[in-house]
Amino acid sequence: MLRKLLIGTALATSFAFSAHAADVKEVQMLHWWTSGGEAAALNVLKQDLAKEGYAWKDVPVAGGGGDAAMTALKAMVAAGNYPTASQMLGYTVLDYAAAGVMGDLTETAKKEGWDKSVPAALQKFSVYDGKWVAAPVNVHSVNWLWINKAVMDKIGGTEPKTFDDFIALLDKAKAAGVTPLALGGQNWQEATMFDSVVLSTGGPEFYKKAMNDLDEESLKSDTMKKSFDNLAKLVKYVDPNFSGRDWNLATAMVIKGDALVQVMGDWAKGEFHAAKKTPGTDFLCYRFPGTDGSVIYNSDMFGMFNVPDDRKAAQIALATATLSKSFQSAFNVVKGSVPARTDVPDTDFDACGKKGIADLKKANDGGTLFGSLAQGYGAPPAVANAYKDVVSKFVHGQIKTSDEAVTELVKAIDDAK
Repeated sequence: MLRKLLIGTALATSFAFSAHAADVKEVQMLHWWTSGGEAAALNVLKQDLAKEGYAWKDVPVAGGGGDAAMTALKAMVAAGNYPTASQMLGYTVLDYAAAGVMGDLTETAKKEGWDKSVPAALQKFSVYDGKWVAAPVNVHSVNWLWINKAVMDKIGGTEPKTFDDFIALLDKAKAAGVTPLALGGQNWQEATMFDSVVLSTGGPEFYKKAMNDLDEESLKSDTMKKSFDNLAKLVKYVDPNFSGRDWNLATAMVIKGDALVQVMGDWAKGEFHAAKKTPGTDFLCYRFPGTDGSVIYNSDMFGMFNVPDDRKAAQIALATATLSKSFQSAFNVVKGSVPARTDVPDTDFDACGKKGIADLKKANDGGTLFGSLAQGYGAPPAVANAYKDVVSKFVHGQIKTSDEAVTELVKAIDDAK
């Protein structure tokens, strides 16, 4: 469908810009990084490019899951108005590459040694038909707990190692009159938390079969039913005003001590960083109970479009800056994620960042690095959207039981394939 929509545009655009003009010294970037921590991280790249004489044209589209940004991108591309680059997730990059509208960064990638430094799991989404079409910015992982340390100390809590431990910890917060679990009632947030619940409930092999291989027996199994039951247990600890709340506002609840814990990807750490909070002193970072040793990942990528010749130099400058070791370190220190290249030292990272880098290496080496279904790395967008829809309906009571949820999930995924 995307190919039909865009293929005429690709041809029209190539004719429209055939006349070469002087190089345009501007980078146009579409993204959904609009929270304080995200904006601070992106500013690192803006400053790097400014040193090389490139102006930055922001095209921000608010919405933490990126759905609104991708709608805006589709409209821009259909109109022949290609950005220099767009923040994108996994399968979306491949969709646009298949539609024939992406640029070719292969020459730059060879010169910069990306083949050797970028993990194969990321190259699966940044290389299409042998050509580099996107520059990976980072590796995020979603199976994290972010805890306010003062509240944790107040209730006498300790790191939960099992799901039952986690429930007991949430009970302590509830008894102390603190909102136990900060959650934003948006489908991508709810499904992101459910990724971790499934891994915790079923283990690594089950997660891969159900959430990456989309194995029907696993999707309709008793283990998946138990995963939904465990999700229902967690939802009981959320405050009544959670519906529609943005993710960074949920993070702010933890930062302020209004809530004990948030289950969220490590972009949440960027908000703690922006608030001048220190791990170990102000907040704690633990893997979601029962998932230590595994990493559920996504990666922000800058998909590079087939821009006219007079804009290619700016695009190459952007790609080169994005995967430079200095930027990979400086950006990810601020963003909360870890570098997209494996040869960046952890020297400048805080305790949570060092753990994230070590965990990624361990999971990559041990075969327990899994794509997040909620975040666009477990399956194509249509399947991911079907998954998010079912999980959200369950959280909000439109689907009443785990039996019904499993039935609806299998049907929705089958229909989306």
